[in-house]
Amino acid sequence: MTGAPDVLIVGGGVFGASAAVQLRARGASVVLIDPGPLPHPDASSTDISKLVRADYGSDDLYTSLMLEAFRDWRELNVWSGQTLFHETGVLILSEGPMEPGSFERESFELLGRHGRELERLDAQGIHADFPAWKEGAYADGYFNVEGGWAESGRVVRALLDRAIAEGVVVHEGKRIAPIDVSRGEPGVRTIDGEEIVAGHVVLAAGPFTPVLLPELADRLVPIAQSIFHFAPTDPALFSTPTFAPWAADIGRTGWYGFPVHEGVVKVANHGKGREVDPAAPRAVPEGTEAMFRKFFARALPGLVDAPVVRSRVCLYCDSFDGDFFIDRHPERSWLTVAAGGSGHAFKFAPLLGRWIADVAAGASHPVKRFRWRQRTERHYEDARCTEPLT
Repeated sequence: MTGAPDVLIVGGGVFGASAAVQLRARGASVVLIDPGPLPHPDASSTDISKLVRADYGSDDLYTSLMLEAFRDWRELNVWSGQTLFHETGVLILSEGPMEPGSFERESFELLGRHGRELERLDAQGIHADFPAWKEGAYADGYFNVEGGWAESGRVVRALLDRAIAEGVVVHEGKRIAPIDVSRGEPGVRTIDGEEIVAGHVVLAAGPFTPVLLPELADRLVPIAQSIFHFAPTDPALFSTPTFAPWAADIGRTGWYGFPVHEGVVKVANHGKGREVDPAAPRAVPEGTEAMFRKFFARALPGLVDAPVVRSRVCLYCDSFDGDFFIDRHPERSWLTVAAGGSGHAFKFAPLLGRWIADVAAGASHPVKRFRWRQRTERHYEDARCTEPLT
């Protein structure tokens, strides 16, 4: 690799790809490196779909940021020439009444204060409007027309294609060694011994971030979550508009999923997960499918016998407090860390690149909660279930 770019980005997932677009738009010469292929099939930001929701319990920061991000999601569809963001609305379900303090009730009230009109649903209304749900399984909830889902792998591909078209140089097949923050000049070294220098380095390596910058291993942790794609026998029952992206008692149970796309219904669990070595082989633990079937029996009977088309392990890069970690290294201003997605960053894809570019450029930090920080008490976002999957 010849010439030193203004910015070297390590990692081609949604953090790195969005940063590449923004940094190049601001006039920087940018090189992005990744082990590849891109989009990487094991990357947290790929797969076929991700929820795009502004429902964030009592957290006004993330709610406000997402309400801002919807405009940019719509613009992404325009500039990409593809429908990558499907604004189908989101169904939020509660097994019992939406009690004060619950994720569902707090989301409903906060969005109302932001002027959003939400359709409150009782058990009868849920089954009437969304008949795939077992009658009586959920007593309360609401439908939020503002939200939906994104074709995640294709979004990353579109961002990378735009970056390349605008002059970003992408090199696949490069895996770096842990970053030496004591080095005399900004840059990294590959595991093959190649030295790559740059004016500034952005580390956007997802769950590999604490491996490549070990001083963050107490604050960023790779967490494995299991995802299944099921082929329904009645695809129409699981198609929009009568089957919307959903979260079912997510703060207590972790369950969420999507309508039919590419012939499958994707279902996952936004739970505590398992701490893992990100370089280890990825396998869904034995017995996990049975837990999904148990959930279907009580909530989505049309999927009880649906065959599994594929399963995968998604690795979160969990921050200790559930907030993103986007900031310059406090002692090495040539290094920006962009990680800590904690299982809910993808929906901010249109904003991530701006935040990272601001930090890399030395501007005032756009979101104070994302700054470099020491570990404190463990905390999760309101939608995250902290109980074991059952």
